[in-house]
Amino acid sequence: MSARRKLVVGNWKMHGSRAGNAELLRGILAAGPCAAELAVCAPFPYLADVATALAGSALAWGAQDCSAHEQGAYTGEVSAAMLAELGCRFVIVGHSERRALHRESDLLVAEKAAAALAHRLVPIVCVGETLLQREHAQTEVVVQRQLGAVLALLGERAREIVVAYEPVWAIGTGRTASPEQAQAVHAVLRAQLAAATGQGASMRILYGGSVKPDNAATLFAQPDIDGGLIGGAALKAADFVAIGRACP
Repeated sequence: MSARRKLVVGNWKMHGSRAGNAELLRGILAAGPCAAELAVCAPFPYLADVATALAGSALAWGAQDCSAHEQGAYTGEVSAAMLAELGCRFVIVGHSERRALHRESDLLVAEKAAAALAHRLVPIVCVGETLLQREHAQTEVVVQRQLGAVLALLGERAREIVVAYEPVWAIGTGRTASPEQAQAVHAVLRAQLAAATGQGASMRILYGGSVKPDNAATLFAQPDIDGGLIGGAALKAADFVAIGRACP
């Protein structure tokens, strides 16, 4: 069995309210400890509330994006330094929605990961292929290109990142990669990490894509899947905790 501790991260996306978030966090905390490490990534306006609610708890928190810039005239951007000051541990970079809707390049994602590491945040670097790319047998080429840009820029610092494989065709669609499909891509990514850092065996790779309580256990049982980046199911305390407890 892998010595890597499982990690389950809730990505709230653009959902929530102050009252609703407080209720959600109370529900997660009330469920008690979990063998997996749990974290939530909230929208920027709620991070201070989340930090207050989770202070002293085992539940970590983070943001859904950060700027590649340290500071300056970048209206609407939020720097890694600001996130670190709020006590964030994690920050998601390169989510498929950012890549598609905001045209974020592989290089920009790498620069954001570097900015996060500079402030001792753990970047969760997302990679994944579209349905068309999978149908054209381009999955490995796409994910290796996306991760390769990060590895090239970070060098040895890449050992500190978490990778999340999220097939775009399985996000918010109700479809999910089979455990075997997900494992195959995770194995490719782990080999790439090992070649670049020498630490591939100790680095965590998460799966994201319609993970639910009823499919989490079979996904997380795969040898190279170290937990999940959870979307819709992270908005319900019972579901999120159940996914966390599905980790072997």
